[in-house]
Parts: sequence; structure tokens; C-alpha cells
Amino acid sequence: MKRIATAVAAVMLLSACGGGGDPLSNSGGNNPAPTDTIVVGSGNFPESRLLAEIYAEALSAKGVKVSKKLNIGNRELYFKGVQDGSIDLIPEYTGVLLKHVNKNATEVSSDEVYTALKKSLPQGLTVLDKSAAEDKDAVVVTKQTAAQYSLKTLDDLVPYCKEMVFGGPPEFQTRPDGLPGLKEKYKCEFKSFKALDVGGPVTVAGLKDGTVQAADLFTTDTAITTNEFVVLEDPKSVFAAQNVLPLINEKKASQQVRDVLNGISKKLDTKALLDLNAKLASPDKPEPDKVAKDWLASVGL
Repeated sequence: MKRIATAVAAVMLLSACGGGGDPLSNSGGNNPAPTDTIVVGSGNFPESRLLAEIYAEALSAKGVKVSKKLNIGNRELYFKGVQDGSIDLIPEYTGVLLKHVNKNATEVSSDEVYTALKKSLPQGLTVLDKSAAEDKDAVVVTKQTAAQYSLKTLDDLVPYCKEMVFGGPPEFQTRPDGLPGLKEKYKCEFKSFKALDVGGPVTVAGLKDGTVQAADLFTTDTAITTNEFVVLEDPKSVFAAQNVLPLINEKKASQQVRDVLNGISKKLDTKALLDLNAKLASPDKPEPDKVAKDWLASVGL
């Protein structure tokens, strides 16, 4: 059942993001990127593709040769592509990336996470300037569930965890800042886990129809406000700071490339990210590359 749900979610996400093909083949395998080209990748959710399009469009506008491999999959998959050189550049989030490369990391504040991340990356990889934009994982419930159990924080949820089915991407079961983190810091163990998608329509539908009573969504997801979902506060910081920034192959990080990407990070804040996601989710469903171009023009990049 888990594998079936994951496969269905992947297909839906790829369709929603305008991508296609086999995500595994999109990762590039072990084929190194051309030396004269920056290969820009993205994860398998709309915001990641949008950020990748922003990076790619800005670099291309400055004369940098760029190719794209989008909708690759989750971090466990695409990070291998960055390590083997088949992907050069990908948008990332500081806290979850730090936990990926150092499962024992304890830093939670923005600056501490960023400093620790730079020290923890494998040789040959680096991150450039972090933006003010932040998009965190969050435990979300419906307005009705929050009212029924008087839920405002994860501490409030603890007495009811064993009564609830939790929904989220399959990897949330094993990531340190997923179910293991909730168990360690809050002693919260859910009745069961249902594998859904990466903060996408399947998760939203599961919350709305009661298939799951709590779920993992991203804090910049417009579905939260649209459906009046309640984001539970995280006083014990299971979810560390998650600033958006570029992860890049050091060999491809020329001064020109650094200047372009750091310029993007200077302009990108959480409000801008929320606005961009809202445009992606608008009824006319614009392509991410168009949304990226329009934003770059609007901020003078």
C-alpha cells in the first residue's frame, strides 16, 4: 500500500509541476555534467521547481550556459546526483539539508544552522548565501480538529497522538526531523502513518476527508490558508530554521555564478515566496518558468 500511494503521489506531483518522465532517470545517474554547463536540478514539488527555474533563468540571462533536470524526487535521491556531479545546482533548505548530512546536528536557529551546514557538507559541495525566505515542515490539522482537541501547539497534540493517523511523504517516517523527532522531543507516537505526497494535493485531500487527522505540510503552502488549516506551533524545535539557499558544486561556483545566486538570495524573503506559490496555485496555472521570469524582472534581476 505504501509503495502504491507513493507512486500515485509521484505521478500527481509531476503532473502538477508540469514535468514528466522517470524521476530516477532525470537525476542524471552517474553521468557528470558538461564542464561548460551548469545543470540545475529540483525536488519533486512545485516550490522547488520554481526556485530552480529562478536560478536557471537568472544565470542564463547573464550568459551562463544552463540545462535543467527537474522533478527528480526527494532529497535522498537528488543529493546523490549532486554528489556524483550529474547535477551542479539545486535549491535547498538549511535545516533539513543539515540533518541530511549530519543526523546528529542540534542547531535550530537560522545563523547556527547555516554555520553548521557549511562545515558539514561533503568535500566538493558548498552552499552560497542564505535568503531570508523560510519554508518549514509543519504538523498541520484542520480547523475542526484543532477546535475539538483545543490544539495550538505540538505539546497540546501529545495526549491524542495515539488516536490519530498521520499523513506525509514516505521519508517523513525515518528522517530525524520527521516522526523520530516528534517521538524523541514530544513523546508523540501516532496510531499509524499513511504515505501520501510531498506537501501536495494528496495530503491536502487526506486532511479534508479525514483519511488522516494530522499531516506534514510546508508553511508556505497556500492550501493552509485556503482550507483554514491550523499549523501547530513547535516550541521544542523539531523543525529547525529552513532558509532557502543554493547548494552547488564548488567547481561550478565561479565568481559570476556566486554573484548572480547571492543576488537572488538578497531579494528573496518569505513574503515573496508565499506570493510566488500563490501565483503557481492560481486558477490559470502558469508555468513555473514564466512565474520565475516575471519575479526576476520585478526585482531587477
